[in-house]
Amino acid sequence: MSLTTAQEALEIILKTSEDFGTEEVKFLKSLGRILKEDIVADRDFPPFDRVSMDGIAISSEAFKKGQRAFKIEGVQAAGSEQLTMQNPTNCIEAMTGAILPKNTDIVIQYELLDIKDGVATINLEAIKSNQNVHLKGLDRKQGAVLIPKNTLISPAEIGVFATVGKTKVQVAKQPKVMIISTGNELVGVYDTPEEHQIRRSNVFTLVSLLEKLNIKAETAHITDNKDLLLTKINSFLNDFDVLLFSGAVSKGKFDFIPEVLDELGVNKLFHRVKQRPGKPFWFGKKECKTIFAFPGNPVSTFASCLKYFYPWYYKSVGINFENKNQAILAEDYFFKPDLTYFLQVEISKEDGKTLATPITGKGSADLVNLVDSDAFLELPDDRSNFTKGEVFPLITYR
Repeated sequence: MSLTTAQEALEIILKTSEDFGTEEVKFLKSLGRILKEDIVADRDFPPFDRVSMDGIAISSEAFKKGQRAFKIEGVQAAGSEQLTMQNPTNCIEAMTGAILPKNTDIVIQYELLDIKDGVATINLEAIKSNQNVHLKGLDRKQGAVLIPKNTLISPAEIGVFATVGKTKVQVAKQPKVMIISTGNELVGVYDTPEEHQIRRSNVFTLVSLLEKLNIKAETAHITDNKDLLLTKINSFLNDFDVLLFSGAVSKGKFDFIPEVLDELGVNKLFHRVKQRPGKPFWFGKKECKTIFAFPGNPVSTFASCLKYFYPWYYKSVGINFENKNQAILAEDYFFKPDLTYFLQVEISKEDGKTLATPITGKGSADLVNLVDSDAFLELPDDRSNFTKGEVFPLITYR
């Protein structure tokens, strides 16, 4: 049976994206979520002619007539109602952020003034129109779209929400995700394993990878018992939008997952991908339910989640995600099998360029080697020799 290429696998997965709807959340709880409404200006920005430097507000006409000494008529503080200058030959002290007083049109900063006995003398021979005044509506007009929907919300967006008084925002609902590990060899994190056992780790790696997407996944462990797998997985298919498996998808005697999913009516879209690590990767759908069954070796699970689940999630919530990260191979590398290879690399910067140095590990079971790496460099499947200086796609996780 021919293998599905990595590119074909990604294309198949992206065609199965799902819309999980929207929900309204408090704006301070929206960080990292995907905005699902346009945010518009509720008034002009700035909403008034705003003083942008501490100083004095004057009429430019008086200055142009040669006047340099101005009697101080009052003080316009930030947050106070607009004053009106009564005498066009006077000035009003104006603070940064204040509304510009009526009958004035420029501001001269304190650094260019001498103030004595209530008179400000300007040490300047030329002025500019609207000097040190941020005009009303210069940034955005009322009704303008400030943030378009399908934007990933960062602290910058939070500030805009507050500015327009948007206390609640519509965001994409997150999928309900269950992460499932299988195997009799696995014990809990808090348990002391026997000589023939290991602690569960892959599920918590996946939990953390999904938390970076603000998805709060649940976890479960099922032993290598087919009847138990059938019962538990059937229940999960009813209760969750996405199932992520780690393990039991290869050709071992107790690798029941493909068989169980088939018996539960899940439509297999591919099984086994022309890649390393992660060759036994299984993917399928049952109506609106999506199933990613990653191989059990930790590096396989890690790389596959980044390569396939992340883009699927981004498309599902409305982001046109395309990995444009690239890096330069820092040394010659040889990889013989006719497979796409996710090479673990250490990232460094040199003269503004991103360099990727291969990190030697002990294979896809070498979980600790991920700690020594920063990313995966994606090497194509149509060659074996890769030359220092060549540029390849980069999948980062730091």
